[in-house]
Amino acid sequence: MKKARLFIFLVIVTGVCLGQSKNHAMPIQSVSTPQAGNFDADAAQRFARLALACVHKEYPNKLAHSLNSDADVAPPRKLTPAFYGCYDWHSSVHGHWLLARLARTFPDASFTPEARAALQQSLTQANIAQEVIYLKADGRASFERPYGLAWLLQLGAELREWEKTEPTSPVHELSANLRPLEEAAAERLRTWLPKLSHPVRSGEHSQTAFALGLMIDYARNTGDQGFLNLLLGKARDFYGADKNCPLAYEPSGEDFLSPCLAEADVMRRVLSATDFADWLHQFLPQIAANASDSWLRPEKSPDQSDPKLAHIDGLNLSRAWMLDGIAAGLPKNDPRISALEHCAAAHRSAGLAAVTGEHYEGGHWLGSFAVYLVTRRGITGQ
Repeated sequence: MKKARLFIFLVIVTGVCLGQSKNHAMPIQSVSTPQAGNFDADAAQRFARLALACVHKEYPNKLAHSLNSDADVAPPRKLTPAFYGCYDWHSSVHGHWLLARLARTFPDASFTPEARAALQQSLTQANIAQEVIYLKADGRASFERPYGLAWLLQLGAELREWEKTEPTSPVHELSANLRPLEEAAAERLRTWLPKLSHPVRSGEHSQTAFALGLMIDYARNTGDQGFLNLLLGKARDFYGADKNCPLAYEPSGEDFLSPCLAEADVMRRVLSATDFADWLHQFLPQIAANASDSWLRPEKSPDQSDPKLAHIDGLNLSRAWMLDGIAAGLPKNDPRISALEHCAAAHRSAGLAAVTGEHYEGGHWLGSFAVYLVTRRGITGQ
């Protein structure tokens, strides 16, 4: 493992060839790949630069846009003036989350003033008011549901936490400005979830397990007990009796989330450690009871310039944080923890090495997944 980490380090510090297309080139930082326990401001800067390069980059842009009339034909910056960059709405949302997360974690870093300024440019009262109008318009009941809306709540939670440490700073205004959209997103999800009869077990944006995890963390963060009760109840109904998840069938060719691991990662938020350990024995009997990581190997994108095939690089990152979460949810003496940690380390190394920014297809979103992983977001107390 030490040799593998040294290799990853050498690859990153020697740099990566720049992309040829001016539309798809992203800034590449020659810094070491952060591993658990050594994520510092220098490592954070690489991810911050990826987000700063895209949160106000309007094109190329992929719209998930429902038109009701000719009046709805407009450029992205007019339709959704806060979250029009980073290729699509949800990537823009979690790109802003990345900036808030890193600026809060590293208040004195060289990139932090620029990150704060970018957040202030986007999260104005007027911009968010238009975002609410857009979300509530006819024909948009399923807009960014659940993935983008769950990330929007995560952004709201991040700003609320940051605000507690800087109650008189501009962060208070950012949090207050976002609140109407945050409330609209939560209300949309409250309306939808009681009607959802079955979970969505995909490896992409429609997956319910990952979104439920983000929502549960948000509800606990904000103290919204009614929303939390709804979420916990749906997770138990959807997944409580599941057994023998077909991990060998993963991944599908365009997955950036693991259906099996995401389900386990949300259930560790729902069950006590003892109950979760029992549930996991039934659900993922494949997990080794020793330090082996052979039961789940990292994947490699066959083409990082393809917006769908690049998803596989994100799969390694999300698997890594889900494996960390599953291990954190078990009793401390559980014999499976070592295998989970070894497997997480392998996926972490593979995933972080792929976050180069060489291609905009991955560069506009992989940084957010990397930051979620290395800052241990979603683990209790973080």
